[in-house]
Amino acid sequence: MIYVFVCFLILILALFIVLNGMISYAIFQVFGPLHDEDKSNSIKFSVVVSAKNEKKNIAKLIKALDAQDYPKDLYEVIIVDDNSDDCTYETVLEHIKDKPNFSVIRAIDKPYPAKKGALSLGIGKAVNPFIITTDADCEPGKRWLKTFAMRFDSGYDIVFGLYSFYTTDSFVNKMSQFNHLRSSLLTFSAAYYKKPYCAGASSFAFKKESFDALHGYKNTLETLSGDDDLLIREAVKHNMKIGTVTSPSAIVYTASKETIKDYLIQKARHTTTSNYYLPIHQFFLALWHFLNIGFLFSPVLYFITPLSLLPFVVKMLTDLMTIMLHQRKFRYFFNLPEVFFFQIIYELMLIINYVNASYGRNKKWK
Repeated sequence: MIYVFVCFLILILALFIVLNGMISYAIFQVFGPLHDEDKSNSIKFSVVVSAKNEKKNIAKLIKALDAQDYPKDLYEVIIVDDNSDDCTYETVLEHIKDKPNFSVIRAIDKPYPAKKGALSLGIGKAVNPFIITTDADCEPGKRWLKTFAMRFDSGYDIVFGLYSFYTTDSFVNKMSQFNHLRSSLLTFSAAYYKKPYCAGASSFAFKKESFDALHGYKNTLETLSGDDDLLIREAVKHNMKIGTVTSPSAIVYTASKETIKDYLIQKARHTTTSNYYLPIHQFFLALWHFLNIGFLFSPVLYFITPLSLLPFVVKMLTDLMTIMLHQRKFRYFFNLPEVFFFQIIYELMLIINYVNASYGRNKKWK
């Protein structure tokens, strides 16, 4: 019995090491050195933003978009007020009155519910061949458009980039940063192996003709969320070319949730969307998280053999190394005790988020 258990332990340990090695290799290939390119381009963008009750945040976004290191005649900004009740529409009008390449529309007669409907209206009004989206509470870096333009010069249909949470002193912020960092490393690794499954709507772009070829959001209506992930799914099904932007000057910053309740609501929406990923992606994520959670709890089998401590030790050491090597790319900083602590929290929250998404009632769009 012990012999069989030890053999099984060695097998799953080897599988974990191989998968972790593949992910680590992909991360280095995707991110590479932290430097910026500088090439001329003439890509014309339509920046489309859905805004619902964002009166407090929208001015910062408008300022960041207006300050882009990109010719004003090569991009327009369309802000869609998604039936706000806090004067978002009027606030936008006030801040764009001297900006001819900015416009705002109301989300009347949306073709789809929630954010997808608002974005669809904005995309329908767009006059340029490339669409780039972000959220109303975000702040893109100055070279955001320029860096995306350079990627589209390589012939991609869809491109997604980095986003990071601002740093505050709250526990929820720190937990959100860690969760985002771990999830993003998986996301960009999958993209490197040409198996993308997820992207952040905070920094997401596509050719308008490719979007139209997918029939827009028509085939992504299983959930209210998923305007990014499920569009990626449809693009993968149609063998479209999907790329990433990892330039540090193109990072989009946004605020994390401030309370545990809001954090759980947000994660419930995201986790619900993952139920509609392609089977190959669901299998990979299930296997990866199963291994990590199993290794986290492996010490409980110490009564069978002391070797059961080995998976826990290997996991923690590889996690420490991965986080310490890559956190600065997201402008995060975790010390060693924090990495150890939040890695345990991260795995436990995966279980909580799945249960909450499956049985909770926190899926409403704002």
